[in-house]
Amino acid sequence: MVPRVRLVEEVQQSGQVSPVTARSYLRDIIEPIIIPQFRQHTPNFLFMDDNAPPHLYDKQGFLLKLDATLPLELVYKYGNISEGACKPGFAAAKMTAIYPKFTKLAPMFLDPNYKRFSRIGDYSPPFGVKSQEKIIDILLSATTMYGLGEELDSKSCKTCIIVGNGGILANKSLGQKIDEFDVVVRLNEAPVKGFEKDVGSKTTMRITYPEGAIQKTERYETESLFVLSAFKALDFKWLRHMVFNQRLRSIDGFWKSVARHVPREPSDMRILNPYFIQEASFKLIGLPYNNGQMGRGNIPTLGTVAITMALHNCDEVAVAGFGYNMSTPHAPLHYYEKIRMSAIKESWTHNISKEKEFLMKLVKAGVIQDLTSGVCGAGC
Repeated sequence: MVPRVRLVEEVQQSGQVSPVTARSYLRDIIEPIIIPQFRQHTPNFLFMDDNAPPHLYDKQGFLLKLDATLPLELVYKYGNISEGACKPGFAAAKMTAIYPKFTKLAPMFLDPNYKRFSRIGDYSPPFGVKSQEKIIDILLSATTMYGLGEELDSKSCKTCIIVGNGGILANKSLGQKIDEFDVVVRLNEAPVKGFEKDVGSKTTMRITYPEGAIQKTERYETESLFVLSAFKALDFKWLRHMVFNQRLRSIDGFWKSVARHVPREPSDMRILNPYFIQEASFKLIGLPYNNGQMGRGNIPTLGTVAITMALHNCDEVAVAGFGYNMSTPHAPLHYYEKIRMSAIKESWTHNISKEKEFLMKLVKAGVIQDLTSGVCGAGC
């Protein structure tokens, strides 16, 4: 039996812990976590126990042995919360347990005080705001709102779901369950109307960029936040046209056609904190650094960026519609169209296989819940 599980059971049954169990827990659970940390900060210290496991973490800093078992301190914190009730701080606590370098402080959207967040000031888009401060200041002075809205911002515990666009969502009838989450995040132009049974009808925010935004104005939800995830400097200029309802005269610099009008009030528009792109790319997934510039294979997909955002700002995080199963080439790629899985080609900007490794860690450790089981398949 796993020492941690045995320890909890003994406490529950008798209120005591046997010496054998305590020693096993110390040896197998506590020491592997504490000793490497101590070595890191005191490299000249002579350790008597050189038999401590040398490779507890992978090169990104994630615990190598992952399972959904709650650490003892989280058992005490969340063990008595009734099933279905929101668990405050759960996602961040689980993330920290498997990735000790995780720090929760990272606001969801840019606000007028964004310059205090030094981690984005040294990088150009998409990893930061360097050289874009002037136009960002103009945009923020016009949008005037920088949160989810009074009702959601005041909630002491928020559940969030990131709804991907994968064909795995089709015919799952998850719509009602998706709508039960406090925050429903959708990506790019994935439609809702006509697919409510599978994807729900609620949209709290839609994260996108110029080339991915909905182009037909009648397809926009009547109530949702329009959130820009800027991948290049030109994206901020595009947003300025949308915020001030100015005519877009040229699409030079964009890699495909873009939305020319967003039927949203400025107060319903937000700028996603670019730190989530930076963190997902360089820290969590381990994509090429490329001197902090956009390059081949170092841009995370929007879905992974949204998950990273949620880990910092939501108490519980779930996903649906994630995962590409290349062993089923005739399966639908997206839930809303007939393009098949075989249409996927190797992306210049994304590294799908490395992203999948990262997402599998989150699912396997129970940091996030995967409603459609597409991230791991049978692998978790």
